[in-house]
Amino acid sequence: MDANKISSQIEKKVMAHVKEHQQHKKLTASEIGDLFNNYLGDSLFHCVFKHYLQVVEDDEIRDFIVFASDISKKHLNLIKEIYTKENIPVPVGFGEQDVRNGAPRLFSDLFMVFYIIEMSRVGLSKYGDSLSNASRYDLVDYFDMCIQDTIKTYKYGIYLLLSKGMDISPPHIPYPKKVDFVESKSFISLIAGKQRPVTALEIKHLQVNINTNTLGKALMTAFSQVASSDNLKKYFREGSSLAEGQIKELGELLMNEDLPTPKLMDTHVTDSTSSPFSDKLLMYHTVLSNAIGIKNYGSAISEILRHDLHFKFTKLAAGIGKYAKQGMNMMINHGWLEELPTAADRKKLSKKSDGSTRNEGS
Repeated sequence: MDANKISSQIEKKVMAHVKEHQQHKKLTASEIGDLFNNYLGDSLFHCVFKHYLQVVEDDEIRDFIVFASDISKKHLNLIKEIYTKENIPVPVGFGEQDVRNGAPRLFSDLFMVFYIIEMSRVGLSKYGDSLSNASRYDLVDYFDMCIQDTIKTYKYGIYLLLSKGMDISPPHIPYPKKVDFVESKSFISLIAGKQRPVTALEIKHLQVNINTNTLGKALMTAFSQVASSDNLKKYFREGSSLAEGQIKELGELLMNEDLPTPKLMDTHVTDSTSSPFSDKLLMYHTVLSNAIGIKNYGSAISEILRHDLHFKFTKLAAGIGKYAKQGMNMMINHGWLEELPTAADRKKLSKKSDGSTRNEGS
């Protein structure tokens, strides 16, 4: 018997044992939290895709959006099944009430592809984190499936965008000709007013964060055109300005290395002032975008070595954090922020218990 068959048989036996052992295993805190965020995210994306499908013109791009939309719908249905099985209330999330049917297009067809690619890039990171913190077999299987779905979506999108003449890849650098080892502390810090060239990974993180802010700037520009109140319009304009400033700072770092900077996507936003989405969806999407930006900077800080880049990324992340806090407060004020499941408040429960005991004895 070959090794693959032996491995397959062992895996089946192990899984049978795991399923038997986990028959009555409750969801962990991380599994509950990740499912909650997953549901809100996919319900939002499903609404966005619905608008895209109403206005998209390119048939190949339409097929891609249908592909992405079907995946989001599948994820939502599976999460609902898990919630029902566990007797957990299904989150409200987003739905028909958050889509304005018949609204004019807000973005170009190419932007729709770019948007889905960037969301897929985020999904790969989020689902990987969810899988690595899951332990119940059905949740492990679910997040594994989500990763495979997201890989397919990313590959589909990136090649479709290339076929349409748009390349969002990081810039090229010369191939190394020999293996080198770091010999000077100047590799990580400024000495005598000189900086070493950026590394390949530092270029990657500069590009990723420029792409994130490029998407964010276009979204905030569009949202500022269609929001229903002056207060929301002002907030989105501030977000657009924040993203623009971050793009300039990151872009200068590439230009200083004689490397090309990505193009803005503002021209892919139409002049429509009719919102295809509810204000609640616009605001939550902004909160989600802020979280993505902060997470990307955190990933960059963990891998880059130059001290000036550490400082720059930390400063830029702090700017997003301040903007994000303002947005969260606005969500709360409007009653739009759905609360994540939390741990039991033991002090509060204890006070209730004391009160009920006193009432019984009185």
